[in-house]
Amino acid sequence: MTRRERVIAAIRHETPDKTPTFFHLAPDGLQKYGKPLWEHYGREDMRKLHAEGKLGYRNSLYFSLGNHVCFLENFPWWDWKDLPPAYKMEDTPDFIPGTVDFGSCEVFAESVRNLREYTDAYVLAEVWTSDFEKAYFSRGLEYFLADMAAEPEFAMELLDFITEKNLSILKQIVETPGLDGVLLGNDWGSQRDLLMSPGTWRTMLKPGARKEYDLIHGAGLDVWVHSCGDISKIMPDLCEMGANVLNPLQPECMDIFELKRAFGAVLTFWGGISTQRTLPYGTPDEVREETRRVTAALSDNGGYLIAAAQGIQADVPFENLCALIDAANEL
Repeated sequence: MTRRERVIAAIRHETPDKTPTFFHLAPDGLQKYGKPLWEHYGREDMRKLHAEGKLGYRNSLYFSLGNHVCFLENFPWWDWKDLPPAYKMEDTPDFIPGTVDFGSCEVFAESVRNLREYTDAYVLAEVWTSDFEKAYFSRGLEYFLADMAAEPEFAMELLDFITEKNLSILKQIVETPGLDGVLLGNDWGSQRDLLMSPGTWRTMLKPGARKEYDLIHGAGLDVWVHSCGDISKIMPDLCEMGANVLNPLQPECMDIFELKRAFGAVLTFWGGISTQRTLPYGTPDEVREETRRVTAALSDNGGYLIAAAQGIQADVPFENLCALIDAANEL
């Protein structure tokens, strides 16, 4: 099987010949360990493709590490423009700020073509920030949560604006030939629970997310969902909405094995290996053991991509990082 075929099999809850891997380093981890990882794992064909400008540095490195998924960072997207300081003040504003688009559909399409031509990986558009995050990036987390409770009309106006803006650009992204899936990010949870009540999430955030998921599915692509924290109370909603892959699956705040039992027939999990305990503070042997144990449990009938729960940061010892990569590739 190709790497792409393994990922597709896992998402379809079939058992691939090898459990796919999808490692991801946080910016500080990539800065600290990119060069030594490149020296230790860098493949000659990836070095050549990177030198020729056909593959970006990160994907050349990640593919050398054994990744089955290629990230696409240069997608067209948008951000707030000239956000006035008063927008993050306590008083709820009476206007929606301006926006600015960035990125190029043509450059994005060329990147997809290169990945299709030079790798056998699953190609994923990496859109980390979506509705909820865009809203609290504009207002500040505390003030937007207060808006949701005390000024729901404004909160919904802002969220609806963001959703429509997202949809207008997603329509261009999903039409790109060769793309396999789209990753949408929203941090709905804390270490203890949702940041808002399940009822508020279903009233204010679920409708926009459903529109985005439906658009992605309508183009024949998979929906990847990122949310930090304990979001177990809305897992049934994500399944009902058609989410395909969930990340990061944090063992520090959710029972990942119970999640597999309850939702593993619908969701594919990406993550699960502790970035708060084992990877930074364990031994290489403990990292290998956890990688094998988590993979054995979560890959039953497909539905799992081997990975750390979060982007690997610079606090992880290099030998532990190598232990994760080597153990995952052996599996």
